[in-house]
Amino acid sequence: MPYVNIKVTGGSEAPSAEQKKELVAGVTELIGRVLNKNTSNLVVVIEEIAMENYGIGGKTVKELRGQ
Repeated sequence: MPYVNIKVTGGSEAPSAEQKKELVAGVTELIGRVLNKNTSNLVVVIEEIAMENYGIGGKTVKELRGQ
């Protein structure tokens, strides 16, 4: 069973429910087409990570974005 995990920043930058729905549908279609997989059991998980829990170059995303 294919499993896809999408991680995005949360808070004010979190995708809307409609955007998440579009991501799930689009990723499912892509996996089915590119990998020629049956998508009836494909799992797509979207995780929202707080910007202070993401680090790039020694700083949190929150710091980098000046929030």
